[in-house]
Amino acid sequence: MRRKRIIGLTAVCLALTMSFTACGKTATGTATPSPEPTQGGIDVDDSKWHVGGQVSDAYVDPGTVTQIPEDQIKAKGYEYDYDSLTYDLVWADEFDYEGKPDPAKWGYDTGAGGWGNHELQNYTKGDNAEVKDGKLILTARKEKSGNAEYTSTRLISKGKGDWLYGKIVVRAKLPTGRGTWPAIWMLSTDWKYGGWPKSGEIDIMEHVGYDQDNIHYSIHTESYYHSIGTQKTFTKRIAGVSEEFHDYAIEWLPDKIIFYTDDVAMYTYQPTKYKSTPTYKEWPFDKPFHLLLNIAVGGDWGGVKGVDENIWPQTMEIDYVRVYQSPQITAITK
Repeated sequence: MRRKRIIGLTAVCLALTMSFTACGKTATGTATPSPEPTQGGIDVDDSKWHVGGQVSDAYVDPGTVTQIPEDQIKAKGYEYDYDSLTYDLVWADEFDYEGKPDPAKWGYDTGAGGWGNHELQNYTKGDNAEVKDGKLILTARKEKSGNAEYTSTRLISKGKGDWLYGKIVVRAKLPTGRGTWPAIWMLSTDWKYGGWPKSGEIDIMEHVGYDQDNIHYSIHTESYYHSIGTQKTFTKRIAGVSEEFHDYAIEWLPDKIIFYTDDVAMYTYQPTKYKSTPTYKEWPFDKPFHLLLNIAVGGDWGGVKGVDENIWPQTMEIDYVRVYQSPQITAITK
């Protein structure tokens, strides 16, 4: 709300006689200099908003506002009938085979070193992943491996399954216990906008074992991520996530991402809710992304309450991964 100036003791125009100075002019009509406006003895610039003698944080100097080039505005200008969208299956793994994950569809991130979160596991290349009985089983174990005290797997589809927009559905049963940190998530394939978080991250599902049955749905971008306290996220309690399979999914459109569990919409990230003209800083999600499946051990979030050394091994079981794309969305985003 714009505040009016409150001027200190100023002359009051009293039309007693024409010999008195009237409203900033002498009786002869000659202009006299007006004193600089003050507020409680403090000089006041009437072009700004004030609270007491201070310029309000809400004031924006028009001279400092830069026009965003149209080609840098993201997640706006798309027109489509959401209720009429159709989807075709374009990529899937039903895990209807035995042995190691299909190398035509999956690769591995390997190594230890904390992965930016002070995690405790060493990710191996296949030693902690197998397909049997129609399920992909990722296993985290308490065992020495290099400089790490635990081993696990981070399976990735990069270079083998990369998508721009669509529905990504993963049916999974999660590990349990203090220190487990499973995730079903996505990262940029080409990192066009720069290193994390500039090129974005989509967390389809995260769970930490010390907070059993609370599922977290999140995005990370340059403007919105946890380290600066701006992360966009939603948490929902879903009973039995470590005893039963659930579908964790996103519907990724050119102007928003909708997060689902078991076909129920849980959270929608739409950047225009937070900024009228988003750029890549709020919407880096206009480039191909790939899928990651992993169990981390400990770390800055999973290990907040320590790691229970008596719960291992722990597994995340995946029943299927299915990716669908809409021909209507493909047509308007070519």
